[in-house]
Amino acid sequence: MATTPDLVLTQTNGAVRNEVIVFRRNTGGDLEPLGSFPTGGVGGGTPHLPSQGSVTVTADGRHVLVTNAGSGDLSMLAVEPDGLTLLQTVPAGFEPRSVAEHDGLVYVLAAGEPSVMGFRRDGSRLVPLEGSRRSLEADADPAQVGFTADGAALVVSERGRNALVMFPVLPSGHLGDPVATPSSGPTPYGFAATNDGVLVVTEAFGAQTGKAAASSYRISDGALRAETRSAGNGRSEICWAVVTPDGRRAFTTNFADGAVSLWDVAPDAGLTLRDAKAGLTEDGRRGLRDEALTAEGSFLYAVDADSHEIVGWSVDPDGRLGSIGSWGELPATAAGLAAV
Repeated sequence: MATTPDLVLTQTNGAVRNEVIVFRRNTGGDLEPLGSFPTGGVGGGTPHLPSQGSVTVTADGRHVLVTNAGSGDLSMLAVEPDGLTLLQTVPAGFEPRSVAEHDGLVYVLAAGEPSVMGFRRDGSRLVPLEGSRRSLEADADPAQVGFTADGAALVVSERGRNALVMFPVLPSGHLGDPVATPSSGPTPYGFAATNDGVLVVTEAFGAQTGKAAASSYRISDGALRAETRSAGNGRSEICWAVVTPDGRRAFTTNFADGAVSLWDVAPDAGLTLRDAKAGLTEDGRRGLRDEALTAEGSFLYAVDADSHEIVGWSVDPDGRLGSIGSWGELPATAAGLAAV
């Protein structure tokens, strides 16, 4: 079986035609533009799509899933040696903004009429899972949908209600009854799950200056149990989160001031801030948002939307970041980030 190329991808979120911008990654982490590939849909057309996970790569690294917020659909593209090939675009609700996949099961979060909807990935096709649509509360203002690492549950962060909602995933792929957990801090936004059952969640604190925080939760018996509550990093508008493959570290981006923060995740699920400014674009400069780690955890990338570029860092074995460059000419509307 042919190996997939090493790529970094973001979407234009364009109002006339949505496209995936693709960069090829070399062994040193440098990126080379490979081209833009249409999704068959239309984006929201405004800067700063308020979500995490609008672009994701399937677990096998062979397909890319992209939400089209303007046209209300989901696209699946195949990863090819020289870019992407559009396979399918399917209806996915009003204003879909986030998508997640686990073992062929796909769920999309629609924010316009808050809900989640499921699909099965059957080879090169997405098949709607009949009866899978589950409504969220009208004031949910959801930011992300994502699976726990074992695929046993689906999580949605609700900024409007300051809650995390977890649905058990049934053998059929449908969702069981949800359990809502109050967020430790206001405006829960992005999250990432470790392989040993920890959920790291960012808290934007209503965009208050210097109030950004993150919390950790133990995933247990179909519910979330808070372990570390609202650990502050002194930064502003923290929104996006990723965890390293070993689950021992998390990186979060702070939109309002250009910083990537480094956190240690303990075996007991405790979360400790190690370095609030582990990576910087320019201290105090706005725009840093979606981020992605490569599969082996050696490189971290983030979209700097206001500077119209992707920035990158190497990640050493202890989690420390080293700047490796930036690559530009993204549209102001660019959103989402994934790495193959």
